[in-house]
Amino acid sequence: MSFEYIITILKPMLEGAQMTVLLFVIAIVVSLPLGFLLTLAVKSSFKPLSMLAQAFIYVMRGTPLLLQLLVICFGLPMIPGIGEYLVLDRFVAACIGFILNYAAYFAEIFRGGLLAIDKGQYEAAQVLGFSKWHMTTRIILPQMFRIALPAVANESVTLVKDTALLYAVAVPELLHYAETAVNRDFTIIPFAVAGVIYLLMTLVLTLFFKWIERRFRFE
Repeated sequence: MSFEYIITILKPMLEGAQMTVLLFVIAIVVSLPLGFLLTLAVKSSFKPLSMLAQAFIYVMRGTPLLLQLLVICFGLPMIPGIGEYLVLDRFVAACIGFILNYAAYFAEIFRGGLLAIDKGQYEAAQVLGFSKWHMTTRIILPQMFRIALPAVANESVTLVKDTALLYAVAVPELLHYAETAVNRDFTIIPFAVAGVIYLLMTLVLTLFFKWIERRFRFE
C-alpha cells in the first residue's frame, strides 16, 4: 500500500482517536478523586459505609470491564419498571462504566499507598503539634501520592488501551475505524496504523508521568 493510502485512512482514525482521548480524560479526571473518596470510605469507622465501599470495589475489580459496560449500556434499560429511565447515550454510559471500574482500582492503589506509610510519621506529626488536617494534607497525602504514583501511571496506560472496548458498545473510536478500513480494503495496514497511534498516546502519557515522578522526587 502507498503512503497516500495511509494518509487516506489516517484522517478518520485520528477522528476516532479524539474519542479515545476524550474518554481517557473524562475517566481519569473523575475516577482519581472518586477512588480516593472510596479509600476514605473503606477506612471509615462507620462500618456500613466501609462495608459498602469494600463490596463495590470487590464487584468492580472482580468482574470484567466489558461486562460492566454491557450491563450499563444494554442491561439497565431492561430492568422492569425503571428501565426506561436508565437509557443512556452510549458514550455517557461508557464513561460511567470506565469511571466506576477505574475508581475501584485507584482506591486500592491509594489504600496501598496509605498502608506503606510508616506509623511513625503519624506519631511524629502528633508530637510536633500538627492538627489532623495539617498532618493529612502536608505529611500523609504527599507521601501516599508519591508511593502510589508508579501504580497510578501503570493503570493510566492500561486505561488508554482499554478505551478500545468502546467498540463493543457501538461507540466509534480508533479501533472501529481501523476495522472498517480492514474489512473494506482487505489489508491489515489500518491495524498497524492504529497500533502506532496507541503507542504514541501511551508514550506521551508515560513521559508525562515520568516528569511528575521527577518533580516529586526532588521536592
